[in-house]
Amino acid sequence: MGYSRFDPAMQGRVACNAGKNVGTKRPLTQKQIWAIRFHLDREGRLRDKALFDLAIGSKLRGCDLMKIKIGDVVAGSDIRNRATVIQQ
Repeated sequence: MGYSRFDPAMQGRVACNAGKNVGTKRPLTQKQIWAIRFHLDREGRLRDKALFDLAIGSKLRGCDLMKIKIGDVVAGSDIRNRATVIQQ
């Protein structure tokens, strides 16, 4: 559902994505990946670093990463070597 071009209230309104880059983004470079890892390591953000490494290693999107549950990665007190996640 959109707006009519004849609606007077919409005449002066600027699009929400005007002047912004839309569409696919360029992939991170190796230098950027290592800079992010270094920053997360230095800040002691273990959970965020684990999620970042999982995202880079598995090439999953953010929405698929957020669906991962603790049981997918941990079995009892042991960390699993492999986890199966289906990309949506």
